[in-house]
Amino acid sequence: MFIKVKKAWDTESSATDEVIYRGRREFLRKSAGYGIAAGVALYGADTLFGLSEALAALPVKERKAALSGYAYPAPRNPIFTLDRPLTDETVAGRYNNFYEFSSRKNVYKYVDGFKTRPWTVKISGLVRKPGVYDVEKLIKKFGVEERLYRLRCVEAWAMAVPWTGFPMRKLLDMVEPESSAKYVVFKTLYDRKVFRQQTIRFWLPWPYTEGLTMAEAANELTLLATGIYGHELPGQHGAPIRLVTPWKYGFKSIKSIVSIEFAEKQPPTFWNTLGPSEYAFTSNVDPEVPHPRWSQATERMLGSKERRKTLKYNGYGEFVAGLYR
Repeated sequence: MFIKVKKAWDTESSATDEVIYRGRREFLRKSAGYGIAAGVALYGADTLFGLSEALAALPVKERKAALSGYAYPAPRNPIFTLDRPLTDETVAGRYNNFYEFSSRKNVYKYVDGFKTRPWTVKISGLVRKPGVYDVEKLIKKFGVEERLYRLRCVEAWAMAVPWTGFPMRKLLDMVEPESSAKYVVFKTLYDRKVFRQQTIRFWLPWPYTEGLTMAEAANELTLLATGIYGHELPGQHGAPIRLVTPWKYGFKSIKSIVSIEFAEKQPPTFWNTLGPSEYAFTSNVDPEVPHPRWSQATERMLGSKERRKTLKYNGYGEFVAGLYR
């Protein structure tokens, strides 16, 4: 169990400057005491607070069916707090790296029609319970929670994001990796009809592959995210399920996962294969280790002119520093 000592700046007011988002959460939290939060979430919260205009436009029965089995917005885990405001959702949704769709940051322009249901993840390798698991069933089995995390890109820009998902250790407990498993290997969907860059840049080492040690995968921070800003993940954020490892540079948090394999040997990964001197397998955020082409000492906050000092392990040393001693 991890216990976080609350800092003076760890307050709910510092967590967000999004009035609508905060107001909706406060309303649902207070409503829970009267047993009406679920009803509000299904029938009226999105209309009242602008959560999702598209969802609010649906007839009640269809809206309820769309939300069936999910918990958006999910209860927030109070352990994970921020020292900065949340990045505005529009900004976060229009500045993304997802090279299967685009080599530029305008990924949102290419995700229309990206079909994310049904979606399954294949579990294989050194594991006692391999199989093909439906993402919606995993969400229903494990439940989801919201966590406020910092996100730091290797390109020296940063965001603060409210992810929704479940800890990866829950999945590990369910599938029971063998003792010989030392690494977890993740792969993104490979489909040239869906991802145009897999055809245009055919020489790249597709499918996008990433990896963690078993200890990293089982860490309290490691999240399999299925939602963001109180709703399901959109395509540019890696729908319907992605990895979130907030103490590492963002490229480690692989998107649109279709395969999780347990292996004895360290796997080759996408960026490490392309540039091993620039993109280490570990790739923990470290202000003292510069990228070959730029300093990592500071970071630019998206949506503002603010520049902050980069934090070792992105500020999550209390959770992860012990993994690297």
